[in-house]
Amino acid sequence: MNLSQSLAQPEGRAQKLYFAAWRWHFYTGLFVIPFLTALALTGLAMLWIAWIDGRDGELTAVVQQAQAVPLSVQADAALTTVPDGVLRQYVAPREADLAALFRVDHNGDAIMVAVDPYTAKVVETFPRRSGWYDFADGLHSDLMLGVTGDRLLETAASLSLVLIATGLYMWWPRTIGWRRALLPSPGHGRSLWKSLHGVTGIWVSLFLVLFLVSGLAWAGIWGGKMVQAWSQFPAEKWDNVPLSDDTHASMDHARREVPWALEQTPMPASGSDAGVIGIADMPVDLDSVDALARQIGFAGRYQLSVPRNDSGVWTLSRDSMSTDSNNPTSDRTVHIDRHTGKILADVQFADYSWAGKAMAVGIALHMGTLGLWSVLANTLVCVSVLFLCVSAVVLWWKRRPVKARRLSAPPMPKELPLWRGAVFVGLAVSMAFPMAGLALLTVLLLDLLILSRVPQLRQRLT
Repeated sequence: MNLSQSLAQPEGRAQKLYFAAWRWHFYTGLFVIPFLTALALTGLAMLWIAWIDGRDGELTAVVQQAQAVPLSVQADAALTTVPDGVLRQYVAPREADLAALFRVDHNGDAIMVAVDPYTAKVVETFPRRSGWYDFADGLHSDLMLGVTGDRLLETAASLSLVLIATGLYMWWPRTIGWRRALLPSPGHGRSLWKSLHGVTGIWVSLFLVLFLVSGLAWAGIWGGKMVQAWSQFPAEKWDNVPLSDDTHASMDHARREVPWALEQTPMPASGSDAGVIGIADMPVDLDSVDALARQIGFAGRYQLSVPRNDSGVWTLSRDSMSTDSNNPTSDRTVHIDRHTGKILADVQFADYSWAGKAMAVGIALHMGTLGLWSVLANTLVCVSVLFLCVSAVVLWWKRRPVKARRLSAPPMPKELPLWRGAVFVGLAVSMAFPMAGLALLTVLLLDLLILSRVPQLRQRLT
C-alpha cells in the first residue's frame, strides 16, 4: 500500500462511519493489545497450574487411613513448625487422600503448613501465595505494580469494550452475509488475515465481554467505588447482631479471597447474646467449630478462620473462587460468636443480590473453576484473544505504506455524519467506565494542546 492510498478520504455516509470506527479501533488497539496479551498469557498459566498442581499446596497427597486425629492435634503440629506463630486459618482437605492446610502467621508473614490428618505429621511448609500460580496472578491482577497496575489494567479493560464495539460494527454483515462473517473466507495475504481476525472476533466477543466485566468488577474504581459498593450484602439482614469496624476484606491476604458480594460488608462481632444456637454445652474451640461445620452442611473442603481478637468471630466459608467447590451456587459464609458459640450470620448464594449472584457465577467462569470443561473453554478464549492480538499487528504491518515512518492510522473523515451521536456514545462510555473516560479525555487534550501545535509529531502518530 502506498502513502496516497492510506490517506485517501472515504466517500459516502456508510464509508465515513466505517472509517471513523476503524480509526477508534486502531488507536484503542495500540493501547490495549499489550495488556490483553499479558492477561491472556497469565490467564492461561493460572488455568493450567491450578488444574495440574493446585494452589497453596491444596493437592498435597497423603496415605488415607481409617480415622483422622482431632483437628486441634493437627493444628498443634502446624504451630510447632512456626515458633511464636499464630494460627489464622484451617483449610479442610477436598479428598480423603489429601493433606490438611493450616495458615500460621509470624511477624507479618503467612506460612502454610500441610499436615497429614491421620498422623498429625507436617508434610510441607511454605510461604503463602509464593508459587507460580501466585506469580502469574500478581501479573494478571495488577502487573505487580499495586494501585498503578490496577488502574492501568482497568483502563485497558474498559477500552477493550470500545475495541469490541468498534470491531463488531466494522465486521457486522451488512453486505457480506452471515456466512462470511461467521466462517473464514478462502484467500491469501491480508484478505485471509482480515477474515480470520474478524471471524475470531465475532465468535469470541461475547465471552470476552464476560471476562472483561467480571474482571472490572474487582477493579478499584468501577468495581470498588461503583458497582461493588451498591451490590454488597446488607449487614442489616443479620437480626440485631453487633457489627465490627472491620469488613470481610480484612480476611484477605495478598490476593482477594472473600466472595465479591461480601468484601465490603462489615463483619459481625462477638460478645452479645445475639444469634441462634450453634455450639452448646461444650467449649467453643477448633474441634467443636469443625464439628458444627460438618453438622450444618460443610462437606469436603471448606475454610475455617480463627478469631483475631476478643470481639472476633469464627468464620466458616466455602466458595468456588477459592476452589472450595466447583459450584458457585453452593457459596456459603457462616460467622460464629467466639464466646457463646451462637451462629451470628449464615449467608448463602440465595441471599446475594442479583449482582452478587451474577458475580459469583461470573468469577467462577472467569477463573475456570467449574471443572475440566471450563478450563478447556477458557483456554480456547485465551488462545483466541492471543490470535486477535497477533493478527491485528499483522494486519497493520501489511497495510502500512512501504517505508513509511508513521503509524499509518486509518484517516478520519473530514465530515463525520451523526457526529452528535458519536459524542453522546463517548459521554455514555465515560460515565459508565470512568477510566475509559479519563483515557479518552487525555487523548483529546493531547490532540488539542500538543499534537495540533506540533505538526511533525502529529504526522508520526497518524
